[in-house]
Amino acid sequence: MTLTDNRLQQNNSLMSISDKEFTRLRDLIYKRFGINLTEQKRSLLVGRLQKLMRQLNLPTFSAYFDYLDNDKTEAALSELIDLISTNHTYFNREKDHFDYFSETALPAVIEKLKQQNRKDLRIWCAGCSSGEEPYTLLMLMREYLGADYSSWDAGILATDISDRALTIARRGTYATDRVMQLPEPLRRKYFKPAGQDEMAVVDTIKKEATFRRFNLMNTTFPFKKPFQMIFCRNVMIYFDQPTRDALVGRYHQHTEDKGYLFIGHSETLGRAQTRYSYLKPALYQKGEH
Repeated sequence: MTLTDNRLQQNNSLMSISDKEFTRLRDLIYKRFGINLTEQKRSLLVGRLQKLMRQLNLPTFSAYFDYLDNDKTEAALSELIDLISTNHTYFNREKDHFDYFSETALPAVIEKLKQQNRKDLRIWCAGCSSGEEPYTLLMLMREYLGADYSSWDAGILATDISDRALTIARRGTYATDRVMQLPEPLRRKYFKPAGQDEMAVVDTIKKEATFRRFNLMNTTFPFKKPFQMIFCRNVMIYFDQPTRDALVGRYHQHTEDKGYLFIGHSETLGRAQTRYSYLKPALYQKGEH
């Protein structure tokens, strides 16, 4: 979730941004969102912002900073993260994670909860983007639990920093060719036609997803109970090592014993990380105290 790697060509139409202004903007984005922008992203950042600045009749980046500072609702900051976020995702991305979830992790968690006479299944998709990941997990949960699903306190918490992505996720309607990346039984059972070349997630699945705007850079998380699984895939790749380490520490604090952390295959927690036990690439587990 960050700027795409497609670089805009430098051109004369780009607004001018001084080194000082770029540093200020980069520091703001890092502090508030954890995204570490390099000098190579400079022209792309300016290109993304200049249309908005023209719409707001802001002639300079100094005027844009004043606009951010004067907005106490933080709607302007939300606007900023929407502009610099790509939210690139798709159904069945990194399929082996979903296979492991349905074949290994979910059965293990369900069995543990049954042994404890509990039925509170807590799963968090952190950085859920436009909703494909949480909806897929919910379909797999339904498949595994079957008619017994209704007796569980289940569902999924799905959060993202981008209001734009969350709007798409809540709508739950996707281009048909994107839905075709899912196995045919899931498509047939959990989607319905929704206009030309679009399909919508059925209401029985949609109502089980709780979408919320949440900033992973919050130094404390508000959750009263820990999660058995946290999915944070292809988010931390854009953070520097100190930011990743701090975030993983917060995840660990909010993971149940024997709970799982799924990250993206292009990501790593680093060799010095000792909080979670390594299971396989991009998959970790919290040990028991």
